[in-house]
Amino acid sequence: MFDRITFDPHIMGGRACIRGMRITVAHVVNLVANGMTVREILAEHPDLEEADIREALHYAAFLASEERHPLPAST
Repeated sequence: MFDRITFDPHIMGGRACIRGMRITVAHVVNLVANGMTVREILAEHPDLEEADIREALHYAAFLASEERHPLPAST
């Protein structure tokens, strides 16, 4: 489902990374959240591709869509 998101315990402690690089999804999402444009991100991280940024955002949205169903209170 997320071809560009990788997990490797030897890279960044197993956090979600972009294509096995030492660039985490969290870092990319944080750059976007702080107002950087795709063009600015690509200029700062030339190993990234536009599709990497899109997939990082899609992955973050997927994680944020998780539903929580609390257990009913005991009586």
